[in-house]
Amino acid sequence: MRLLLCLPLIFSIVHSAEVAVANVDELNAALRQARPGDTLVLAEGEWRDTVIRCNAQGTESMPVTLRAAVPGKTVLTGQSALRLGGRHVVVEGLWFRNPDPAAGDTVEFRLDSKNLARHCRVTNCAITMDAGQSARDDKESRWVGIYGGHNRLDHCLIEGKVTKGASVVVWLGEGQEAAHRLDHNHFGPRERLGKNGGETLRVGDSKTSMSAASCIVEDNLFERCNGEAECVSNKSCGNTYRRNFFLEVSGTLTLRHGNACLVEANTFLGNGANGTGGVRIIGEDHVVRGNHFEQLAGDDARCAIVIMQGVPGSALNEYFQVKRARVESNTLLDCEHPILIGLKDGRGSLPPLDCSFTSNRVLAPKSAVVEARCDISGVRWQGNVFHGIAPGISVSEGIEWQPPSIASAGEPERRGYGPAWRR
Repeated sequence: MRLLLCLPLIFSIVHSAEVAVANVDELNAALRQARPGDTLVLAEGEWRDTVIRCNAQGTESMPVTLRAAVPGKTVLTGQSALRLGGRHVVVEGLWFRNPDPAAGDTVEFRLDSKNLARHCRVTNCAITMDAGQSARDDKESRWVGIYGGHNRLDHCLIEGKVTKGASVVVWLGEGQEAAHRLDHNHFGPRERLGKNGGETLRVGDSKTSMSAASCIVEDNLFERCNGEAECVSNKSCGNTYRRNFFLEVSGTLTLRHGNACLVEANTFLGNGANGTGGVRIIGEDHVVRGNHFEQLAGDDARCAIVIMQGVPGSALNEYFQVKRARVESNTLLDCEHPILIGLKDGRGSLPPLDCSFTSNRVLAPKSAVVEARCDISGVRWQGNVFHGIAPGISVSEGIEWQPPSIASAGEPERRGYGPAWRR
């Protein structure tokens, strides 16, 4: 009986193949024949205007793998793109250089609208635009569109986008939990776009913002991602953002739409750069805890911690009232505008309700600690230690006024981010 049970596994291992391909025709032929455990190896060199369409079916233990012969040496240029459907497929070591927006989105975790990726992974890859490149037209495109479920984008470099459109977008389907993981990526510099559509990462959109996405965004480096005010734009429910490092980012992690997200153990280091911000809170049941904010110079929507006023009867694309937000165990060091409660946009008039600030430590030698632009009776204070030019509010219970001890964050350890071949 044991021998019979082992035979299918032995058969699969024996028939796993490594196939070298030198051009897109050979690649497409190999993809049509790919079986669980097979590895397709793309030759070194420039692959121009190459569209890879993959709908291979691997398994958890035996994925189908597409990889560069030498990581970073298979360079896709022009109107090249990856359309990744299928199950349990790994794409590794490719470099998309100077993507042409005329081709549409560069990497999509789907073959088409009916064939979405599941349990697929893009790792150790790069999508970059060389310095000095300019947008060829105003066509909106994304560099990575994540569809389907349980996919992973990790150890990649996303850098230099100057065209309209978010760098990376998670798209949600009706009634589908995405449960994607984005980790250990290096989101490199992105210059100011000057209009909406310059996010580095968007998770969801306003139409699907009340859906549970349950994505995890962790251990990434966001460096000078200055495309617009929302460096990371959360537009769905139940997502986790943890242990990310935001270095000199002129923007914020914005909980724009959706509820019940966790923002935990992130570092926001501004080094005094213009417009550098932290976390902006909109919606219900968010938790912001254990984060470190240092030398952030932004104001209004780019303060270190911002709570917005809600719009009565808010539409999906407006501002929902902040309810039951928990801001706890955060450290704020030398930020020009540490805490702003009641930022207003348009018709906003609803103050935060049943929210709490607990065990936070703030040292603000240049400013008041809190600025309130609305009724803050719906905010509780407990166990906080603040010090600065002034408290900014009359609340005394739950706030101890003395200089807290806060260590500087220091620069990030870069070796853990992005593709190994670019370090």
